[in-house]
Amino acid sequence: MRQRSVGDLMTPTAVSVRPGTTFKEIARVLDEYDITAVPVVDDEDRPIGVVSEADLLRKQTSGGVGNSARELMTSPAVVAEPGWHAVRAARTMEEHKVKRLPVVDGDGRLIGVISRSDLVQLFLRRDRAIQEEILEDVVVRSLGLPPSALTVEVAEGRVMLSGTVDRRSLVPIIVRLCENVDGVVEVVNRLGFDRDDASDDTAGHGGPSGTAEPPPVRRAEG
Repeated sequence: MRQRSVGDLMTPTAVSVRPGTTFKEIARVLDEYDITAVPVVDDEDRPIGVVSEADLLRKQTSGGVGNSARELMTSPAVVAEPGWHAVRAARTMEEHKVKRLPVVDGDGRLIGVISRSDLVQLFLRRDRAIQEEILEDVVVRSLGLPPSALTVEVAEGRVMLSGTVDRRSLVPIIVRLCENVDGVVEVVNRLGFDRDDASDDTAGHGGPSGTAEPPPVRRAEG
């Protein structure tokens, strides 16, 4: 099971303009490719800014000085890397209030663009497909348990986990594995455990610590 990355979802052949591209040429590019913004790149194809429809409208309505991409663009460009998880790209877009991110390689050169519409595809996945992947990849393949060992319910991308595992330290690992399944919006943890190994010398070595999910519930004895 592998997380979907920006490199998996991006449009690999990105449209771009040069700093000297004029207002009318930029408007034509946006219209021709049906996009809302375009990266501005230097002579080495490194993004130095982005010109959006909003930037063009601002120029038209305010009558401001400037008619080239260099004068119209928002700079510096907020970029993504192909190895980023899709969630990081979505958070970056939200933080900077943008709909598209240029994607750059290790040398900072433009190799693609990731848009909100690309990311939305992850969350259009059917609940049944999400449930089946969790049962097959997490429960059976990763944990080595029969699919009936845990109860996995999915509604609108929200996963509810219930049942009992043998060790408490497994719980945050299971939650993380489920969170990484494409289409999962939230994981609600209702897992119980037979043995609290939190004080064992080896406790916590199998996965991440400091998880934010609710604590697991210990199964009542007798």
